[in-house]
Amino acid sequence: MNSDETVRQQVRFLLEGGGAHMSLDQAVADFPVDHINTRPANVSYSFWHLLEHIRIAQWDILDFCRNADYQHMQWPDAYWPAPDTVADAQQWQATVDGIRHDLAEMVALVAYPNTDLYMDLPHAPGYNILREALLIADHNAYHIGEFAILRQVLGIWPGV
Repeated sequence: MNSDETVRQQVRFLLEGGGAHMSLDQAVADFPVDHINTRPANVSYSFWHLLEHIRIAQWDILDFCRNADYQHMQWPDAYWPAPDTVADAQQWQATVDGIRHDLAEMVALVAYPNTDLYMDLPHAPGYNILREALLIADHNAYHIGEFAILRQVLGIWPGV
């Protein structure tokens, strides 16, 4: 295996929740639907808000990588659902499925041998696919870990 293939393999491992990072599927396993809109004490967002933030941010980064006409979103408002928004089970599932789908798209982009991981994006000098893939991995790991801790705090972790 050459060094380019090794980098692609390691980035894919990181994106998919490998090593020290919990995957999305592990974090949401057996999540009680009656808690999707619960806001833990001293937290201004619900479990669904947190997952929807992951989905929006991940989609935005993917769009930034693939779209030469990318339009910046307003931070932070456009990256979170409105504070008073509540989700139902179908919206919850759509959010989880959206995260999975867009993550698979980024993994495919990284894995594709013709993707130059290191070349500046034509519309964004100083930014490249490798940087953006690592940003997704970092952002997702941070918030998925937060999600898991909040589950533990509320006693809604499987087996607790």
